[in-house]
Amino acid sequence: MTPVNLAEKLAQVTRHWDPHVVADYNDNDVMVVRFQGAFPFHLHEDTDDFFLVLQGEMVMDLEGSAHPVKAGELFVVPRGVTHRPRAEVECHVLLIEPKGVPNTGDPATAAPKPRI
Repeated sequence: MTPVNLAEKLAQVTRHWDPHVVADYNDNDVMVVRFQGAFPFHLHEDTDDFFLVLQGEMVMDLEGSAHPVKAGELFVVPRGVTHRPRAEVECHVLLIEPKGVPNTGDPATAAPKPRI
């Protein structure tokens, strides 16, 4: 096992909203992703959603509220809660989610999760 350099991994990600797996943690994928603009509102029926902002700032929109999340802060969306991450300026985020869970909550619209 060797350390994972998140900055080096993020340098390999060129598109927004394109998560890439950088490590495994129990039965979870640890991913890095670049956010800019707004992701569609969605929910995950069976799992929480974990976001750790590494650089920049994002906003987590929930039904009826908006929560700024700055670098060094994390936000957990409980299962079954409709949400949408967004960022005016590009930010870098670490995600943790169970293997096989689609990022949109729907396999038909989910992004692939390549490993880097």
